[in-house]
Amino acid sequence: MKDFAGKIAVITGGGTGMGRELARQLVAEGCNVAMCDVSADAMAETKRLCEVEKLPQGLRVTTHIADVSIEDQLKRFRDEIIEQQATDRIHLLFNNAGIGGGGSIFTNTREQWERTFNICWGGVYLGVRTFLPMLVKADEGHIVNTSSVNGFWASVGLGVSHTAYSAAKFAVKGFTEALINDLRLNAPHIKCSVVMPGHIGTSIVSNSRKVQNGTDSERLGENEIAQTRVRLTAAGIDASKMSDEDVQAAAAERARSFREEAPTTAAQAAKIILDGVKAGRWRILVGDDAQRLDERVRQTPERAYDAEFYQSFAAEVGWRMG
Repeated sequence: MKDFAGKIAVITGGGTGMGRELARQLVAEGCNVAMCDVSADAMAETKRLCEVEKLPQGLRVTTHIADVSIEDQLKRFRDEIIEQQATDRIHLLFNNAGIGGGGSIFTNTREQWERTFNICWGGVYLGVRTFLPMLVKADEGHIVNTSSVNGFWASVGLGVSHTAYSAAKFAVKGFTEALINDLRLNAPHIKCSVVMPGHIGTSIVSNSRKVQNGTDSERLGENEIAQTRVRLTAAGIDASKMSDEDVQAAAAERARSFREEAPTTAAQAAKIILDGVKAGRWRILVGDDAQRLDERVRQTPERAYDAEFYQSFAAEVGWRMG
């Protein structure tokens, strides 16, 4: 797919981060966009940004509320697209929605663990199931599934458990690779790509907290404060002398620095992804840190979870592990 003008794209998680930037850049290239998110306010801002420059005659940007882990909500999203975009087909599907949380199968609740897994993996699987018939009807199509460097390296540091997110992202990567031949055999006009970003400047830390807590608040709950104390202690910080408000402030600073001090911006990431689709690449690494980590894991897979591997890689790319 060499250009996106006149095409119809579906984006999950379009309210913030890479989803927002994908929407903006696709619209700028003359592509119709239908996005879903759990936040109507976030999507309204994305739509406003898309429409800063007056949309060409007939170009459509529509917003839809949907939790991607719930199949009925995705089906409603699909039905709304058919009505509001006046179409029975789409050309691009970006299964982009994701959250963190539920890192430990020991210290997090089953509900937290499965919430992360069901959005990050289930949302991709259900997204493909839901929209594949509309892709089949198009003259060409492309499925873009967002995995992560945690889809080939299941960690964020020695002191932090990361099982739910990593398991989900490994599943996304394997599923997308398996789709390559499945599509070739059954729908050869549809291509697919797996996206593996490194550290991208998004609001995933604060957004995950909201989704996991089921509120619009970024404040930590009682259990999260306790878990954050453990994480801070593992990182060498004496959390025993910190008040609950100090812990809240530390969590807010972590979310801010993750978003604002990342080596790759969400806009840069979106451009890399769209350029990868145009080039027909099935494997899209996003960020210099993702490129370097991929090389290191491939070179010494047996050492990928050793302390020396963590420490030397963090020093090389400037990651703050844990």
